[in-house]
Amino acid sequence: MAQRSFLTEVKDAVTPRATLLVVGVIALQLLFIASYVGALHDPRPKDVPFGVVAPKAAAEQAVARLDKLHGSPFDPRVVADEATARAQILNRDIDGALIIDPARTADTLLVASGGGTVLANTLQQYLALLEASQQRTLRTVDVAPASSQDFDGLSSFYVVVGWCVGGYLCASILAISTGARPANLRRAVIRLVVMALVSIVGGLGGAVIVGPILGALPGSVPALWGLGALITFAVGAATLALQGVFGIVGIGLAILLVVIAGNPSAGGAFPLPMLPPFWKAIGPALPPGAGTWAARSIAYFDGNDTTDALLVLSAWAAAGIAITLAAAVLREKRAGPAAP
Repeated sequence: MAQRSFLTEVKDAVTPRATLLVVGVIALQLLFIASYVGALHDPRPKDVPFGVVAPKAAAEQAVARLDKLHGSPFDPRVVADEATARAQILNRDIDGALIIDPARTADTLLVASGGGTVLANTLQQYLALLEASQQRTLRTVDVAPASSQDFDGLSSFYVVVGWCVGGYLCASILAISTGARPANLRRAVIRLVVMALVSIVGGLGGAVIVGPILGALPGSVPALWGLGALITFAVGAATLALQGVFGIVGIGLAILLVVIAGNPSAGGAFPLPMLPPFWKAIGPALPPGAGTWAARSIAYFDGNDTTDALLVLSAWAAAGIAITLAAAVLREKRAGPAAP
């Protein structure tokens, strides 16, 4: 037998399909670097919803002063009183508030480190400098403090990342083991049912680990369980849908949406007001961002302001189900009655 040339061996070993997949991996690699570094390399507060409590004239002056700061770090508004400011922080309408007492030289800053320790610390630094420039001092009160076992308020983000990973890995395993595209509607339904069962178990496991076992997050274990199950299923169903339409490439697209775009824009390491505009805009619409917001609300804000996040996750789940089933039906019709 004649010896084959090295070029022939290369052509046989590296098929055009493999080449395209490798190029796709390189693209994902570079997008990963661009997304994470772009989102997280220079965090600065931008238009942070912020309340001011003071007599009318003093409040209007303070709002005007905050509104004119370079870079627009605050989105200030007058709040009627301290009780209202506290309620708005706990409802997640604002991220902090300054209580000004003209009769004294000391004012009070209200923050909520449960919504992100980095943001709370940044607000304190900004306001301490501003108060010092007015020959005033500042006392900080944390109205929704992060758990002492929740360093920098990151546990909510990490548990959500874990749930997301479980979702797309489970869907990917189903694809690798029996083919990216389900052969018929029945198999698509089976995959979705398996995904739902995995989501229920994974949601419970994550809630128990971060709650009773590690004590990292306070809040309702059943509520976190339900959230975890929804996140896992939403990501898994979306991955199944992408695989049903695009085949094995769908796994890469799921990674693009969830890991590359979703994680750095989730508001985990740096809360949303500290992210650049692009990531700040897309974060709440992707599962990691919606999940992180809801997890922090459950843990530290009595479950307030979770409706939008839960609707986003439900929309991902519903779209994943619908597209997965529709793709299976179309594939079955094209294959004809003899399809396995």
